[in-house]
Amino acid sequence: MNAPGPSASYRTDTLTFENSFAQLPPAFYTRLMPTPVPSPYLVCASTDAAQLIGLDPAEFTTDDFIQTFAGNRVPSGSIPLAAVYSGHQFGVWAGQLGDGRAILLGDVPGPASGYPTLELQLKGAGLTPYSRMGDGRAVLRSSIREFLCSEALAALGIPTTRALCVVGTDLPVMRETVETGAIATRMSPTFVRFGSFEHWYYKDRKEELKILADYVIDRFYPELRDTPNPYAAFLTEVTRRTARLIAQWQAVGFMHGVMNTDNMSILGLTIDYGPFGFMEAFDAGHICNHSDQQGRYSYRMQPGIGQWNCFALGQALLPLIGTVEDTQAALEPYKAEYQTKLDDLLHAKLGLQTKMPEDGKLVDAAFALLQANHVDFTLFFRRLGSLKIDDAAADEPLRDLVLDRPAFDAWAADYRARLKQENSDDSSRKIAMNAVNPKFVLRNYLAQIAIEKAQDKDFSEIKKLLRVLEKPFDEQPEHESYAQLPPDWASHLEVSCSS
Repeated sequence: MNAPGPSASYRTDTLTFENSFAQLPPAFYTRLMPTPVPSPYLVCASTDAAQLIGLDPAEFTTDDFIQTFAGNRVPSGSIPLAAVYSGHQFGVWAGQLGDGRAILLGDVPGPASGYPTLELQLKGAGLTPYSRMGDGRAVLRSSIREFLCSEALAALGIPTTRALCVVGTDLPVMRETVETGAIATRMSPTFVRFGSFEHWYYKDRKEELKILADYVIDRFYPELRDTPNPYAAFLTEVTRRTARLIAQWQAVGFMHGVMNTDNMSILGLTIDYGPFGFMEAFDAGHICNHSDQQGRYSYRMQPGIGQWNCFALGQALLPLIGTVEDTQAALEPYKAEYQTKLDDLLHAKLGLQTKMPEDGKLVDAAFALLQANHVDFTLFFRRLGSLKIDDAAADEPLRDLVLDRPAFDAWAADYRARLKQENSDDSSRKIAMNAVNPKFVLRNYLAQIAIEKAQDKDFSEIKKLLRVLEKPFDEQPEHESYAQLPPDWASHLEVSCSS
């Protein structure tokens, strides 16, 4: 495939489609066409995501764009398919799953993505053989949430699949109530997940397991082919990427909500947005998924679940790696990789340029303060950047977030003492901290406001919120209201696996 030049832009009808996954044997997928929807219309689209594939944003308003990403018109070169996979859901083996409402159109050149190509997938494009009891559709509510959060995490610098657009339809879709249907176009170098390997392991089909592993290694990890044991090296690299990803989640207070093995990317990307949430009033035990009755996927559990999932992948790859010892060795880097990444991120969040032996106690005390007072996570770290070493009076906006003022004052005194140890400069430290502590995140209530307007076919709030989230570290004083504490009514919002 020939990628466009630096200034070239594709039209929808000139995007060059292939489908590398379709070159695998038929057992890996089912070829099928998306199910058309009546009277599709554009809900939202991301210019930043379009630029990854050289697509001209002027296309967003064209009928060709809307019909293509509604699933009504299949582009030339596309080989639509739904992939099969399995997985552990809430720690229990769930057996065969697969793309129950997602249809892969194929790969297009991804000149600005860091990968040669990106796969475009329609979520909500109709029934597939893997739909089980589902209807193959997605609703407007969840599609908007996925669109906004995909682009928000990308702007935060966290590895993620991307969202090109959401196309709406008045087709009714039944969830707890009748809702408006929608199709979200997702973009990723690959949608292969941990459960893709588990599928073949639990079916005891080593040949297919090897075919899939070779496909992934050759396409995404070619540098591992020359290692003594490419499959062990592959497991190690996925383990490391997963550990780093979850450290990044923890550092911004992001909670995925449903970290099943079928929702874990083999590239270490955030994938399959459902009942996610960003931490507000800090509680390490917070559960953002109303369906998660046991708290398996709470904020504090995410690092351990990430490791558990890597072990599940290791189990699936054991027949290729060869021995239990080699598999365990390949998994060994997880804890150190996670801790090193998180330590680096937390030092940056606190504006510390050096590392000292007692830093762990200072960090632990900060999180104990947040926990005891249920301090807003995002606002605390953002306002911390304005703290001055020799002027406690400047602390008031930060201090106002903490109910136990004496406890805050005691921690702030220790923090100031630590800053003085490295001769920290207030001005430069604030710049550095504001570059890593976002002012704006996708709070649930902000998404809810945009969704409610969209349900009346007013999509202006989605567009406005997207612009804010695309620059999460900027001050954006004209959008100050988007950085405020959530209103009281927001405490009643719930998201579940149906979200």
